[in-house]
Amino acid sequence: MKLETGNSKLATSSKSPVKDFTDLNAWRMARELRKKVYDLTKGFPSEEKHALVSQIRRAAYSVTSNIAEGFGRFSYQENIQFCRLARGSAFEVRDHLTTALDAGYLQQKQ
Repeated sequence: MKLETGNSKLATSSKSPVKDFTDLNAWRMARELRKKVYDLTKGFPSEEKHALVSQIRRAAYSVTSNIAEGFGRFSYQENIQFCRLARGSAFEVRDHLTTALDAGYLQQKQ
């Protein structure tokens, strides 16, 4: 990835400009993570609906939301800060999945 000089939009290595946050590979991967989290949490016990399920889903959609919001910011530094927040949320998802594994709500292969 590199920064274009004309309009401060990110460009991929193939020189095609990124016109929207949905063009970003990081956002696309985070979207897949969010979808998988929603699918996985459907099978959690009902008593976890307002606890672990809520937390893990919020963390998962925080990843895509922060990438999108960072893309919409005017400065490179603001974009970086939102990418850092997205990274933190991704690690939060990882920890919640570990909690679900330890509680027996998930199997290791999932």
